[in-house]
Amino acid sequence: MAGLKRLPAEIEEDFRSSPDHVRVSVAAAVTLGLKPGRMFRNATCDCVNLLENYPAGCYANCTYCGLARERPGLAQDNTFIRVGWPVFPTDLVAEAVAAHEDRVGRVCVAMVQDRRAYPDLVEITRRVRARSDVPISALVTATLLDEQKLYHIRDAGADIVGIGLDAASEELFFRTRGRGARGPHSWTQHWEVARAARMIFGPMKVNCHVMVGLGETDHDLVDLFYRLKADEIAAYLFSFNPEPGTAMAAVPRAPLTRWRRIQLTKYLVERHDLPPEAIEFDATGALVRVHAPRALIDACLSEGLAFMTNGCPDRNGRLACNRPFGSYRPGEEFRDYPFVPRDEDRPAIRAQTRYEDILG
Repeated sequence: MAGLKRLPAEIEEDFRSSPDHVRVSVAAAVTLGLKPGRMFRNATCDCVNLLENYPAGCYANCTYCGLARERPGLAQDNTFIRVGWPVFPTDLVAEAVAAHEDRVGRVCVAMVQDRRAYPDLVEITRRVRARSDVPISALVTATLLDEQKLYHIRDAGADIVGIGLDAASEELFFRTRGRGARGPHSWTQHWEVARAARMIFGPMKVNCHVMVGLGETDHDLVDLFYRLKADEIAAYLFSFNPEPGTAMAAVPRAPLTRWRRIQLTKYLVERHDLPPEAIEFDATGALVRVHAPRALIDACLSEGLAFMTNGCPDRNGRLACNRPFGSYRPGEEFRDYPFVPRDEDRPAIRAQTRYEDILG
Protein backbone atom coordinates (compact mmCIF):
# COMPACT_ATOMS: atom_id res chain seq x y z
CA MET A 1 0.00 0.00 0.00
CA ALA A 2 1.31 3.41 -0.94
CA GLY A 3 2.39 5.64 1.92
CA LEU A 4 3.04 2.78 4.39
CA LYS A 5 6.60 2.16 5.57
CA ARG A 6 7.89 -1.37 5.71
CA LEU A 7 8.65 -2.45 9.28
CA PRO A 8 12.29 -3.46 9.78
CA ALA A 9 13.14 -6.97 10.94
CA GLU A 10 13.82 -5.55 14.40
CA ILE A 11 10.46 -3.88 15.01
CA GLU A 12 8.76 -1.92 17.74
CA GLU A 13 8.09 -3.60 21.08
CA ASP A 14 4.34 -3.01 20.98
CA PHE A 15 3.98 -5.45 18.08
CA ARG A 16 6.29 -8.19 19.28
CA SER A 17 4.95 -11.01 21.39
CA SER A 18 5.93 -14.66 21.38
CA PRO A 19 5.55 -17.08 19.74
CA ASP A 20 5.73 -14.97 16.57
CA HIS A 21 8.63 -12.91 17.93
CA VAL A 22 11.57 -13.69 20.18
CA ARG A 23 14.35 -11.83 21.87
CA VAL A 24 17.84 -12.75 20.65
CA SER A 25 21.01 -12.13 22.63
CA VAL A 26 23.19 -9.49 21.01
CA ALA A 27 26.04 -11.97 20.52
CA ALA A 28 23.70 -14.43 18.81
CA ALA A 29 22.20 -11.68 16.65
CA VAL A 30 25.71 -10.80 15.46
CA THR A 31 26.44 -14.47 14.73
CA LEU A 32 23.27 -14.79 12.65
CA GLY A 33 23.95 -11.57 10.74
CA LEU A 34 20.90 -9.86 12.21
CA LYS A 35 23.01 -7.11 13.79
CA PRO A 36 26.46 -5.77 12.94
CA GLY A 37 29.34 -6.28 15.32
CA ARG A 38 32.33 -8.41 16.25
CA MET A 39 33.57 -10.11 19.39
CA PHE A 40 36.41 -9.07 21.67
CA ARG A 41 39.45 -11.35 21.11
CA ASN A 42 37.58 -12.96 18.21
CA ALA A 43 35.37 -14.98 20.53
CA THR A 44 32.54 -16.82 18.84
CA CYS A 45 28.96 -17.30 19.99
CA ASP A 46 28.18 -20.92 19.19
CA CYS A 47 24.71 -21.08 20.77
CA VAL A 48 21.81 -18.92 19.63
CA ASN A 49 20.08 -17.87 22.83
CA LEU A 50 16.42 -16.97 22.40
CA LEU A 51 14.14 -15.49 25.05
CA GLU A 52 10.36 -15.27 24.99
CA ASN A 53 8.94 -11.77 24.80
CA TYR A 54 5.70 -10.28 26.15
CA PRO A 55 4.67 -6.64 26.64
CA ALA A 56 4.47 -7.09 30.42
CA GLY A 57 7.86 -8.81 30.58
CA CYS A 58 8.12 -11.48 33.26
CA TYR A 59 5.73 -11.98 36.19
CA ALA A 60 8.42 -13.45 38.45
CA ASN A 61 10.28 -11.12 40.80
CA CYS A 62 13.75 -12.57 41.32
CA THR A 63 15.79 -10.04 43.27
CA TYR A 64 18.82 -10.16 40.95
CA CYS A 65 17.12 -10.42 37.55
CA GLY A 66 16.82 -7.63 35.00
CA LEU A 67 13.42 -8.98 33.96
CA ALA A 68 11.97 -8.83 37.51
CA ARG A 69 8.35 -7.69 37.76
CA GLU A 70 9.14 -4.90 40.23
CA ARG A 71 12.20 -3.53 38.45
CA PRO A 72 11.48 0.13 37.67
CA GLY A 73 10.77 1.22 34.10
CA LEU A 74 9.14 -0.35 31.08
CA ALA A 75 9.51 -4.07 30.41
CA GLN A 76 10.89 -3.43 26.92
CA ASP A 77 13.74 -1.38 28.38
CA ASN A 78 14.92 -4.15 30.72
CA THR A 79 18.10 -6.10 30.17
CA PHE A 80 18.84 -9.72 30.97
CA ILE A 81 22.30 -10.73 32.24
CA ARG A 82 23.21 -7.06 31.64
CA VAL A 83 22.91 -7.14 27.86
CA GLY A 84 20.22 -6.07 25.45
CA TRP A 85 18.07 -8.64 23.71
CA PRO A 86 16.73 -7.20 20.45
CA VAL A 87 13.48 -8.70 19.20
CA PHE A 88 13.04 -10.33 15.80
CA PRO A 89 10.35 -12.40 14.07
CA THR A 90 10.68 -16.04 15.11
CA ASP A 91 10.52 -17.34 11.56
CA LEU A 92 13.29 -14.97 10.48
CA VAL A 93 15.48 -16.23 13.32
CA ALA A 94 14.71 -19.86 12.47
CA GLU A 95 15.64 -19.24 8.85
CA ALA A 96 18.86 -17.50 9.89
CA VAL A 97 19.77 -20.48 12.10
CA ALA A 98 19.25 -22.80 9.13
CA ALA A 99 21.33 -20.54 6.89
CA HIS A 100 24.19 -20.54 9.43
CA GLU A 101 23.87 -24.19 10.48
CA ASP A 102 27.60 -24.72 9.96
CA ARG A 103 28.36 -22.03 12.57
CA VAL A 104 25.58 -22.63 15.09
CA GLY A 105 26.20 -25.45 17.54
CA ARG A 106 22.92 -25.20 19.43
CA VAL A 107 19.79 -23.09 19.92
CA CYS A 108 18.45 -22.41 23.41
CA VAL A 109 14.85 -21.25 23.86
CA ALA A 110 14.23 -19.65 27.26
CA MET A 111 10.88 -19.26 28.98
CA VAL A 112 9.78 -16.42 31.25
CA GLN A 113 7.04 -16.46 33.90
CA ASP A 114 3.86 -15.91 31.89
CA ARG A 115 0.77 -18.07 31.33
CA ARG A 116 1.56 -18.20 27.60
CA ALA A 117 5.18 -19.23 28.10
CA TYR A 118 4.86 -23.03 27.96
CA PRO A 119 2.76 -23.37 24.76
CA ASP A 120 4.87 -20.67 23.13
CA LEU A 121 8.08 -22.50 24.04
CA VAL A 122 6.74 -25.60 22.31
CA GLU A 123 5.73 -23.59 19.24
CA ILE A 124 9.06 -21.74 18.97
CA THR A 125 10.94 -25.02 19.35
CA ARG A 126 8.86 -26.59 16.59
CA ARG A 127 9.52 -23.69 14.23
CA VAL A 128 13.27 -23.88 14.73
CA ARG A 129 13.28 -27.67 14.40
CA ALA A 130 11.21 -27.52 11.19
CA ARG A 131 13.96 -25.56 9.45
CA SER A 132 17.18 -27.20 10.69
CA ASP A 133 18.72 -30.08 12.60
CA VAL A 134 20.63 -27.85 15.03
CA PRO A 135 20.27 -29.26 18.58
CA ILE A 136 17.81 -27.34 20.77
CA SER A 137 17.83 -26.76 24.52
CA ALA A 138 14.78 -25.58 26.45
CA LEU A 139 15.62 -23.29 29.37
CA VAL A 140 12.40 -23.75 31.27
CA THR A 141 10.44 -22.04 34.00
CA ALA A 142 9.86 -24.98 36.33
CA THR A 143 6.95 -23.24 38.05
CA LEU A 144 4.87 -23.60 34.87
CA LEU A 145 5.65 -27.25 34.12
CA ASP A 146 4.79 -30.81 35.01
CA GLU A 147 5.87 -34.21 33.71
CA GLN A 148 3.42 -34.26 30.78
CA LYS A 149 4.59 -30.85 29.57
CA LEU A 150 8.20 -32.01 29.68
CA TYR A 151 7.29 -34.84 27.30
CA HIS A 152 5.70 -32.30 24.93
CA ILE A 153 8.86 -30.17 25.03
CA ARG A 154 10.92 -33.23 24.12
CA ASP A 155 8.54 -34.17 21.33
CA ALA A 156 8.73 -30.64 19.90
CA GLY A 157 12.44 -31.14 19.30
CA ALA A 158 14.41 -30.21 22.42
CA ASP A 159 17.03 -32.72 23.59
CA ILE A 160 18.25 -30.88 26.70
CA VAL A 161 16.39 -29.08 29.49
CA GLY A 162 17.92 -26.32 31.58
CA ILE A 163 16.44 -25.13 34.87
CA GLY A 164 17.29 -21.84 36.55
CA LEU A 165 17.72 -23.03 40.11
CA ASP A 166 20.18 -20.14 40.64
CA ALA A 167 20.16 -20.18 44.46
CA ALA A 168 22.35 -22.82 46.10
CA SER A 169 20.13 -23.43 49.13
CA GLU A 170 16.44 -23.59 49.92
CA GLU A 171 16.60 -20.62 52.32
CA LEU A 172 18.40 -18.46 49.76
CA PHE A 173 15.97 -19.53 47.05
CA PHE A 174 13.07 -18.38 49.25
CA ARG A 175 14.67 -14.96 49.79
CA THR A 176 15.74 -14.30 46.20
CA ARG A 177 13.18 -16.15 44.07
CA GLY A 178 10.30 -17.41 46.19
CA ARG A 179 7.73 -15.88 48.48
CA GLY A 180 10.35 -13.97 50.39
CA ALA A 181 10.93 -11.98 47.20
CA ARG A 182 7.19 -11.75 46.38
CA GLY A 183 7.81 -14.26 43.63
CA PRO A 184 5.98 -17.42 42.53
CA HIS A 185 8.82 -19.93 42.55
CA SER A 186 9.15 -22.99 44.78
CA TRP A 187 12.40 -24.81 45.62
CA THR A 188 10.52 -28.10 45.99
CA GLN A 189 8.82 -27.80 42.61
CA HIS A 190 12.11 -26.92 40.90
CA TRP A 191 13.64 -30.14 42.20
CA GLU A 192 10.57 -32.15 41.23
CA VAL A 193 10.71 -30.83 37.68
CA ALA A 194 14.49 -31.33 37.49
CA ARG A 195 14.18 -34.98 38.50
CA ALA A 196 11.23 -35.58 36.18
CA ALA A 197 13.23 -34.07 33.32
CA ARG A 198 16.19 -36.26 34.22
CA MET A 199 13.94 -39.31 33.88
CA ILE A 200 12.55 -38.17 30.51
CA PHE A 201 15.64 -36.69 28.84
CA GLY A 202 18.30 -38.94 30.37
CA PRO A 203 21.54 -38.57 32.34
CA MET A 204 23.39 -35.28 31.89
CA LYS A 205 20.65 -34.07 29.55
CA VAL A 206 19.31 -31.80 32.28
CA ASN A 207 21.19 -28.93 33.85
CA CYS A 208 20.60 -26.54 36.71
CA HIS A 209 21.96 -23.01 36.58
CA VAL A 210 23.70 -22.02 39.80
CA MET A 211 24.77 -18.47 40.61
CA VAL A 212 27.78 -17.56 42.74
CA GLY A 213 27.37 -14.34 44.72
CA LEU A 214 23.70 -14.27 45.73
CA GLY A 215 24.54 -14.74 49.42
CA GLU A 216 25.30 -18.46 49.55
CA THR A 217 28.28 -20.04 51.30
CA ASP A 218 30.96 -22.11 49.64
CA HIS A 219 29.61 -25.07 51.61
CA ASP A 220 26.16 -24.52 50.07
CA LEU A 221 27.66 -24.60 46.59
CA VAL A 222 29.80 -27.68 47.09
CA ASP A 223 26.91 -29.58 48.69
CA LEU A 224 24.80 -28.70 45.65
CA PHE A 225 27.52 -29.89 43.25
CA TYR A 226 27.54 -33.31 44.93
CA ARG A 227 23.74 -33.47 45.01
CA LEU A 228 23.41 -32.73 41.30
CA LYS A 229 26.23 -35.11 40.41
CA ALA A 230 24.49 -37.92 42.29
CA ASP A 231 21.34 -37.28 40.21
CA GLU A 232 23.37 -37.10 36.96
CA ILE A 233 22.23 -33.52 36.45
CA ALA A 234 24.78 -30.99 35.24
CA ALA A 235 25.57 -27.87 37.27
CA TYR A 236 26.20 -24.75 35.19
CA LEU A 237 27.90 -21.94 37.09
CA PHE A 238 27.08 -18.27 36.60
CA SER A 239 28.83 -15.34 38.26
CA PHE A 240 26.34 -12.88 39.75
CA ASN A 241 26.73 -9.44 38.19
CA PRO A 242 24.34 -6.83 39.64
CA GLU A 243 21.76 -5.37 37.28
CA PRO A 244 20.92 -1.67 37.75
CA GLY A 245 17.43 -1.11 39.13
CA THR A 246 17.06 -4.56 40.67
CA ALA A 247 16.70 -5.28 44.37
CA MET A 248 20.31 -6.54 44.42
CA ALA A 249 21.78 -3.71 42.37
CA ALA A 250 24.09 -2.62 45.20
CA VAL A 251 25.34 -6.12 46.05
CA PRO A 252 28.97 -6.59 44.93
CA ARG A 253 30.11 -9.50 42.81
CA ALA A 254 31.90 -12.42 44.41
CA PRO A 255 35.63 -11.69 44.68
CA LEU A 256 37.50 -13.12 41.73
CA THR A 257 39.62 -15.39 43.93
CA ARG A 258 36.51 -16.96 45.48
CA TRP A 259 34.97 -17.43 42.03
CA ARG A 260 38.09 -19.11 40.66
CA ARG A 261 38.33 -21.47 43.64
CA ILE A 262 34.69 -22.46 43.28
CA GLN A 263 35.19 -23.10 39.56
CA LEU A 264 38.22 -25.29 40.23
CA THR A 265 36.64 -27.16 43.14
CA LYS A 266 33.55 -27.90 41.05
CA TYR A 267 35.78 -29.24 38.29
CA LEU A 268 37.62 -31.48 40.74
CA VAL A 269 34.32 -32.82 42.08
CA GLU A 270 32.78 -33.45 38.66
CA ARG A 271 35.74 -34.51 36.52
CA HIS A 272 38.13 -36.02 39.07
CA ASP A 273 35.72 -37.47 41.65
CA LEU A 274 37.12 -35.48 44.56
CA PRO A 275 35.40 -36.94 47.66
CA PRO A 276 33.46 -34.71 50.06
CA GLU A 277 35.84 -35.44 52.92
CA ALA A 278 38.68 -33.87 50.91
CA ILE A 279 37.10 -30.42 51.24
CA GLU A 280 37.16 -28.41 54.47
CA PHE A 281 35.15 -25.32 55.43
CA ASP A 282 35.36 -22.90 58.33
CA ALA A 283 32.53 -22.03 60.72
CA THR A 284 31.07 -19.54 58.22
CA GLY A 285 30.96 -22.12 55.41
CA ALA A 286 33.96 -20.66 53.54
CA LEU A 287 36.28 -23.01 51.68
CA VAL A 288 39.56 -23.27 53.63
CA ARG A 289 41.26 -26.51 52.53
CA VAL A 290 41.22 -28.91 49.59
CA HIS A 291 43.16 -32.14 49.91
CA ALA A 292 44.17 -33.04 46.36
CA PRO A 293 47.49 -33.92 44.70
CA ARG A 294 49.48 -30.83 43.76
CA ALA A 295 50.20 -32.33 40.35
CA LEU A 296 46.45 -32.59 39.68
CA ILE A 297 45.87 -28.97 40.69
CA ASP A 298 48.76 -27.81 38.52
CA ALA A 299 47.38 -29.76 35.56
CA CYS A 300 43.90 -28.24 35.98
CA LEU A 301 45.32 -24.73 36.25
CA SER A 302 47.45 -25.27 33.15
CA GLU A 303 44.77 -26.75 30.89
CA GLY A 304 42.23 -24.09 31.90
CA LEU A 305 39.06 -26.08 31.18
CA ALA A 306 37.75 -25.54 34.72
CA PHE A 307 37.52 -21.80 34.03
CA MET A 308 35.52 -21.94 30.84
CA THR A 309 31.82 -21.15 30.61
CA ASN A 310 29.53 -24.00 31.63
CA GLY A 311 26.95 -24.65 28.94
CA CYS A 312 25.20 -27.12 26.68
CA PRO A 313 27.20 -28.97 24.00
CA ASP A 314 26.84 -29.05 20.25
CA ARG A 315 26.03 -32.24 18.35
CA ASN A 316 29.67 -33.35 18.62
CA GLY A 317 29.89 -32.88 22.38
CA ARG A 318 31.87 -29.64 22.28
CA LEU A 319 30.83 -26.62 24.32
CA ALA A 320 28.25 -24.61 22.37
CA CYS A 321 26.63 -22.30 24.93
CA ASN A 322 29.65 -20.18 25.79
CA ARG A 323 27.76 -16.89 26.41
CA PRO A 324 30.69 -14.60 25.53
CA PHE A 325 30.99 -11.74 28.04
CA GLY A 326 27.64 -12.47 29.65
CA SER A 327 28.82 -11.81 33.22
CA TYR A 328 31.51 -9.19 32.58
CA ARG A 329 32.44 -6.60 30.01
CA PRO A 330 35.16 -6.89 27.35
CA GLY A 331 38.32 -5.50 28.90
CA GLU A 332 37.39 -6.62 32.41
CA GLU A 333 38.99 -9.68 33.98
CA PHE A 334 37.41 -12.79 32.50
CA ARG A 335 34.98 -14.53 34.82
CA ASP A 336 34.37 -17.53 32.58
CA TYR A 337 36.26 -17.93 29.34
CA PRO A 338 34.17 -18.37 26.16
CA PHE A 339 37.10 -20.32 24.67
CA VAL A 340 39.88 -22.51 26.03
CA PRO A 341 42.19 -20.14 27.93
CA ARG A 342 45.32 -19.39 25.99
CA ASP A 343 48.94 -19.35 27.10
CA GLU A 344 48.70 -15.65 27.93
CA ASP A 345 45.65 -16.27 30.16
CA ARG A 346 47.10 -18.98 32.36
CA PRO A 347 49.39 -16.87 34.58
CA ALA A 348 46.40 -14.64 35.43
CA ILE A 349 44.22 -17.65 36.26
CA ARG A 350 46.88 -19.09 38.56
CA ALA A 351 47.38 -15.75 40.32
CA GLN A 352 43.63 -15.15 40.70
CA THR A 353 42.97 -18.63 42.11
CA ARG A 354 45.72 -18.49 44.77
CA TYR A 355 45.00 -22.16 45.28
CA GLU A 356 48.29 -22.74 47.08
CA ASP A 357 46.76 -20.94 50.09
CA ILE A 358 44.16 -23.69 50.59
CA LEU A 359 45.89 -26.73 49.16
CA GLY A 360 46.08 -29.44 51.82
